[in-house]
Amino acid sequence: MNRSEQDELKYTEDMINTNFSNYSAWHNRSVLLSNLLEKKAEGFLSKENVLPEEYEFIHQAIFTDPDDQSGWFYHLWLLDQTVKTDSPLLVSSWPSHGSDILLMVDRCHNVSAFSPFTTLHSDSGSFPIVLYFNQSVEGVSSFTVTVESGFNKSEDLVWKPLSVSNSQAAQVWVAHLKFSTSELHSSVEIRVGHSKGITSTRGFQYSYPSVFSFKVNVQPIERDSSQGSVAENILWREENFKVYGTQSEESIPIVSFDQLSLRNGPEPTASNWRAEALAKEIECFRELLSLMDCKIGKLTLARLLMAYDAMSFSCANKLVHSEVLELYSDLMKLDPSHYQYYKDEHSLVLLQQVTSCRESLLKHCFQYMDSISSTICNPICLRLNNLSLSRMGAFEKLLWVQILDLGHNELQSIEGLEAMQLLSCLSLRNNKLRSFTALDPLRKLKSLRVLDISYNQIGEHSIDTTRYLCSSPLSHSVGSEWNKDETVIGDVTLINYWEAFFIFKELNLKQLDIMGNEIADEKFKLILVKLMPTLKQLDGELLG
Repeated sequence: MNRSEQDELKYTEDMINTNFSNYSAWHNRSVLLSNLLEKKAEGFLSKENVLPEEYEFIHQAIFTDPDDQSGWFYHLWLLDQTVKTDSPLLVSSWPSHGSDILLMVDRCHNVSAFSPFTTLHSDSGSFPIVLYFNQSVEGVSSFTVTVESGFNKSEDLVWKPLSVSNSQAAQVWVAHLKFSTSELHSSVEIRVGHSKGITSTRGFQYSYPSVFSFKVNVQPIERDSSQGSVAENILWREENFKVYGTQSEESIPIVSFDQLSLRNGPEPTASNWRAEALAKEIECFRELLSLMDCKIGKLTLARLLMAYDAMSFSCANKLVHSEVLELYSDLMKLDPSHYQYYKDEHSLVLLQQVTSCRESLLKHCFQYMDSISSTICNPICLRLNNLSLSRMGAFEKLLWVQILDLGHNELQSIEGLEAMQLLSCLSLRNNKLRSFTALDPLRKLKSLRVLDISYNQIGEHSIDTTRYLCSSPLSHSVGSEWNKDETVIGDVTLINYWEAFFIFKELNLKQLDIMGNEIADEKFKLILVKLMPTLKQLDGELLG
């Protein structure tokens, strides 16, 4: 029987009206609508005309029998269609638009005139430019991204995808712009997507060209030999951190927070019909939950609230985060079989709340100071410790962070951390990391000098389940480049330590803390010392 897709769609409606529990009909309806919208068939020219009617249709099923899951799956598909944009968008960058960056060729002993938020120490003669998109893209190059500055020409820049799977598509891309101490001041303008070539993994073109600019000041300063370098030595003690927000308001660089995200060009996700549709759904599900205690209703309301919040570009109304956090807390109690999922979502919402505006973020900003370092010239440390985080997120708002304390959480993975290209010091102390493959994103952090992974669970489990999170064990990046000539260091065989080998061989650490892990015996420490010749301190002890 040769029926049109429109006729098939009408047939699914008849089947659903006969039986709301017809999962196959709901699924087929989503496939048919996707095809009709993609073809822009008559009557299906835009989501704006189609999806609101579909919401009304699905309400009949959900409100008639809230315990029937078939309709909920279709509602989840509708929500995805409402918030998803086909064309990729640039949502954040480092440096951020309008920022004034100070590049210091070496450590100083007094730079009180400069902001620790926008000061970067570099001895490599270059600094990173980071582009953060809302989805994975391909085709970022000197042809599709032009950089104009007094330092260098765009054709000399090499853009690399920050993908731990070695894919040529990534959500985050980085290039390093070289600078010279003979050119102390320069304006930099970056134009993204003015030439075609950037595409999503689904084949959609980058359709909203963006422009952002910033200023760079280079200050070559000779190091005071008596001054310690915070980038090479950190004691993660409470007494060594001073709350930055307690200082005078004038010293706080508002630009660093107000311009973390880019909002260039049209914003298709912010169109009125989308916001109106979500607002109406939120009202409906609040009404449903006032009548009954429904697990999937709570989950759907949480998703709707966060989708609606993502369309709000101001931080004036962030009460939504508290409501969503409460919903996920309830779900952890109501549905313990899916506890970890709700816990992960709770963590992501909490991070959105922390980074939602300047005031909330400053509560977690500290300056590091010990007996040998100056609190004035050290960069800001973002302390997200003791928050019960099981998953990391909000990376698009954290690109500026150089020192990060994630200690005393419940992290089993640090997926996404590779976006934080400025990171020089990182504490993952007292988490639930089970293996070295969970640290794979660290291989992309070329500025990392201080790492604390003490008191985790590394070595307690004989099988590393994280390697199977990818499509195939053979596709995982860790170990894919194994060289049989590298199986021995000195008189120690590396076969039993290959995961650690591939993580640490690419790092230039100065300080490492690994005590409190099952694997951290003397033989393993010997391997680390031989593997990383740059290492100066291991588990608090200076190396000769």
